Amino acid sequence: MEKTAIPRVKICCISSTEEAWTAIRYGASALGLVSYMPSGPGVISEELITKIAACVPPPIATFLLTSSQDAQEIIQQVRNCRTNTVQICDYLKSGSYQDIRAALPGISIVQVIHVTTEESLKEAISVAPHVDAILLDSGNQSLLVKELGGTGRLHDWNLSAKIRQQVDVPIFLAGGLKPENVAIAVKQVAPFGLDLCSAVRSNGKLDEYKLKLFFQQLKYCTEEVSLEFN
Repeated sequence: MEKTAIPRVKICCISSTEEAWTAIRYGASALGLVSYMPSGPGVISEELITKIAACVPPPIATFLLTSSQDAQEIIQQVRNCRTNTVQICDYLKSGSYQDIRAALPGISIVQVIHVTTEESLKEAISVAPHVDAILLDSGNQSLLVKELGGTGRLHDWNLSAKIRQQVDVPIFLAGGLKPENVAIAVKQVAPFGLDLCSAVRSNGKLDEYKLKLFFQQLKYCTEEVSLEFN
């Protein structure tokens, strides 16, 4: 029987080189490095982001999370931090994805879509041709203090599944994932990747026991899904 591919795992809110290597050791395919955000956990300085990104081996993706809505600012941030991926957590107001791609050849562009209503589906379909992947999260851009990630909340996975079915780029699923619900996420949404922060932390620190538990549960549930569909 052919197994369902295990989704890639991105561990977000990495705050030190030690955390980076811990996440990699347990199986992370990508690391999230959070620059300035209006709210939420994990924010570190661009200097520290640069230091962490420099120590990560090439097979692992390093995501710079940015709240900037200006393409030129984003380009400068990536040049400063030297990550291999940029995760745009808000919508662009100034400049374009093409500006970013032209200025940063070889850098992957991931756009966050905060899944709230059917409008999120339209937004994802519109954005997909211009980016390398879409990350579906549970933030809220309409609040006075924007939530651009790290909420730990679930969103409507039925909408996420619709988005995954209608776009031609890889989908990362974020927001409230934990060992207890990862099987449902994999079965319902079938994402390319999963994005975790609070589920693998204790008192703000990366927790090796929680990491091990999540990766074990992910492997187990992926095998279960494979058996069901073969």
